[in-house]
This record gives sequence, C-alpha cells and structure tokens, in this order.
Amino acid sequence: MSAICITRANIDGAVTDLAVRDGRIIAVGTDAAAALADTPHETFDAAGDLALPTLVDGHVHVDKTSWGGPWISREPMETMLDFMTADADLQVRMRAQSPVADRAGALIRHAVSRGTRAMRAHVDVAPQHGLANLEGVVQAGSELGDAVDLQIVAFPQMGILREPGTAVLLRQAAEAGADFVGGIDPIGIDGDLEAQLDLVFGIARDTGVGIDYHLHDEGEVGARQVIAIAERAQREGMEGRVTLGHVFAYEGAEPATFDRMSRAVRDAGIALVTVALGGEPVLPVYALRDAGVEVALGSDGVRDSWSPFGNAEMIERCHLLAYRLEVFTDADLTHAYDIAAHGGARMMGLDESRLRVGDPADLLIVPGAHSAQVVVDRPVPRAVVKAGSIVARDGRFLLPA
Repeated sequence: MSAICITRANIDGAVTDLAVRDGRIIAVGTDAAAALADTPHETFDAAGDLALPTLVDGHVHVDKTSWGGPWISREPMETMLDFMTADADLQVRMRAQSPVADRAGALIRHAVSRGTRAMRAHVDVAPQHGLANLEGVVQAGSELGDAVDLQIVAFPQMGILREPGTAVLLRQAAEAGADFVGGIDPIGIDGDLEAQLDLVFGIARDTGVGIDYHLHDEGEVGARQVIAIAERAQREGMEGRVTLGHVFAYEGAEPATFDRMSRAVRDAGIALVTVALGGEPVLPVYALRDAGVEVALGSDGVRDSWSPFGNAEMIERCHLLAYRLEVFTDADLTHAYDIAAHGGARMMGLDESRLRVGDPADLLIVPGAHSAQVVVDRPVPRAVVKAGSIVARDGRFLLPA
C-alpha cells in the first residue's frame, strides 16, 4: 500500500501523527490523518513508541556470509594473508553448496527487518571467483525490490597487482553493474602505491563508477596512502565520489598527522567508514566530526571465514561504536545513531530522513524514550518503513522471500 498514517509516534519527545504517501512524508501533526482523507491507506498505531530514521550499513560483505547455512568451524590465523587465503578457499566451497544470492539475500532481509534502509556491499572480485559473487549479489538485490537501496563495490580482496587478472575483472565488474571499484592497501598488499592508484582511478575514470578503498595500513605508511588517494581524487575531479573504509592510520596518529589526513580527505569530499569491530582500531568519530570529515558506519563481515560474529543489525553496530568509544551522554549516544542514519545516507548519496514533511518515508518504530536509549538497549523495531511501505514488523521481513 502506498499510503500510511502512523499515529501516536514519539518524535523528539512529542507524540504526534505522520502521513506517508508515494514514498514521502506529506504531513506531521494532528492534521496527518486529514492529509490522507481521500487516499486509501493503512494505519499503524505507534502507541507512543519512538519514530526514528532507518539506518545505513556503509560497509558490509554480504557475499562472504554463511548466514542461514551450516555452521563454519574456523582454524587459528596469524597474518592477514592467512585470513585472505582461507577466505578465498571457503568462498569457493560455499558457492558449490549454496548460491551467493541465497545467502546474501537472507542476510539483507534480516538487516532490513532490524531497521536498515541501505547497504554498500563489498563483493569479492578475484581470479578464484570471477564475477560469480557480483552476479549473486546483483540477483539478491533485484529480488528485494524497493525494500533496500543497495550499492555494490567490486572488491579486490587478494590485491590487484599481486593477483594477475584482477584488474581486468575489476573493469568487467564496473561494466557489469558494480557502482564502485574497490582497492586495498596499495603498499601493504600490492607494494606499489602509484601503480595501484593508476589502475583503480583509471577504471573509475573510464567507466564512470566511484571508488571505495579498504585501508588497514597504520602509521606513516597508512597516512601517506590516505593523503595520496585524497590528492589523486582532487586531480581526477572525483571530489565526493571516493570512500575510505577502516583507515587504521588514524589509530594513535600524532596531532599533526591527524590534521594533515583530515584536511586532505575533507578537501577531497571523501567519506570515511568505520566498523567498530573486535579489537581493531575505531575511527575517532567525534574528533573527525569537529574536523569537518564525513563518517559513516558499517557492519563489515558477518559470520564468514574471518569471524563467527556479526548480524548486520545496525542498531547493535551503533551500540558497539558507542561502547568502543566509551561514550555515555545522551548527545554522544545519539551521535552514534546519527552517524549510521545520516552520515551513511550522505555517504551513499541518499536523501536524509529527519522525519520532516518532504523527507523520504524511511523510518522505524521502536520501543524506547530516546534514541540514546535505543543505542543502549538495542530493541527490535516494531515496524520498518521503506519508501513508504511497511517492509518488516516485529523483526519479521514482510516482502516475498
């Protein structure tokens, strides 16, 4: 149904009604029902629960997941290369047992049922996989229709220069439906900063896609890569079309290095994404906010070869971000939520939903008195609205599986 009247919703401490039609909020207040008087519509009683914007998962690997499949036992690993090799081998085995589209689709449906409106999925492209993972995720997204906005990054997990044939596959992926070409640690993985940047930016320039990088290298080596990518983005006229994920170089950075990196990414319109995962570095999101740098939040890998943990629930990821950064005031807890809701929307080029007239009808109804409480309690949404339709109730995805 294309129209909904949501009654008795708590918005910023005031209980009120919302009218939704054709994917947008058309009225907020006591006159909301009247705005739909001549339109067949559904009514949902929020009963005083919070109405909040839905969330964006800005960095997730839906193609690697074992979600909904058999349990995976994991062996001890020491180096990133160990993890990468084991990951590639496991993916080949999983594809033989269960299609990527089935596992990715199951995980995306779960994410939507917990309040996710959009996802940027990093999909492995390498000689071991060809374009199979890309094709599977494209299929999963097409089967979900308007329930989620999905962007796809062609991700060279195993490197580009060190894996012959990967650059050709990345170009093919960009021509076959990927929205972004990915890169990974030009120095730490491929050992040649300029050569890798030439390849990645060249594919982006030729195909018109954006760029989204994984950057794990720390210290001055990591900082040098951040600045080089930012400077290249400006030279190539790609301001606002480049994203950097993880960016561990910020961990322990001296003030001068922090300022140098932050100025470079801000001036290039680059968004950063953190995932608040395990014991790995977390971006200093509050300092970055003060420096004018855009930050989004993602859930990264979910029950794959890298980790048995994860569930793609972005409310929980907000909780983990706040927990890792040891914040406790309402303002800081709410900012953790806003990073996933609004920072993620801006990163993905989506209209923000601040529950005002004219905003996208992308919202959730959730128990709690304040968004800060939601970040701490992590309740299951009573309803999730995407593009003006209720797509989940009480944690259950409603559209056809």
